[in-house]
Amino acid sequence: MKSLVVKRSIIIGGHVSLEQAFWQAFKDIAALRNMTLSDLVMSIDAVRKGNLSSAIRLFVLEFYRDQIEATAARGTTAARPARVA
Repeated sequence: MKSLVVKRSIIIGGHVSLEQAFWQAFKDIAALRNMTLSDLVMSIDAVRKGNLSSAIRLFVLEFYRDQIEATAARGTTAARPARVA
């Protein structure tokens, strides 16, 4: 049976595998910051503790948690970033 989880992989100083939702969110964040995926991975890699794939997932989670907190502080509804093709 084929898995319903689609993973994307990149290789930068080791193999990194992310589920589709994290991959898309990571691409969106890189685009919002005008960074390449490689540059964003390297910035996370420079400060991470532990597995790089996990560090990227935690980075994505923290990014969206920060957005929710900022939105709540302003008393507005959270806007989802535009998808990057």
